[in-house]
Amino acid sequence: MNNPRTLLLLAAIFGGLAVALGAFGAHGLKSVLSAQQLETFQTAVRYQMYHALALLFLALAVKVFPEMSALTWAGWGWSLGIVLFSGSLYVVSAGGARWLGAITPLGGVCFILGWVSVAWASLKG
Repeated sequence: MNNPRTLLLLAAIFGGLAVALGAFGAHGLKSVLSAQQLETFQTAVRYQMYHALALLFLALAVKVFPEMSALTWAGWGWSLGIVLFSGSLYVVSAGGARWLGAITPLGGVCFILGWVSVAWASLKG
């Protein structure tokens, strides 16, 4: 995941999906989901977009600082975080498998570990 092109591709995929899912939630699900479910869905979209943008900037950072190998872990953490955190919230908000809600915090931990990896890379040099 230390290839800037891979990170750029992931940023584009996750970012584009966040826009599409956000629009779908705002227009297609507004009359189907409860206010609480819609709020949960929008939280998933928001965190997905935040981390898609982070992946975009990470692609630039990897290009500028190729010696910072710890940045690789940030890409893995954020990508896995999007899948686990946002993915589980999408399913739960749609009334799907409630047990997936237990996976959501693991996605949050992945997000945090991604940010810790960036801090570690910047300190380690």
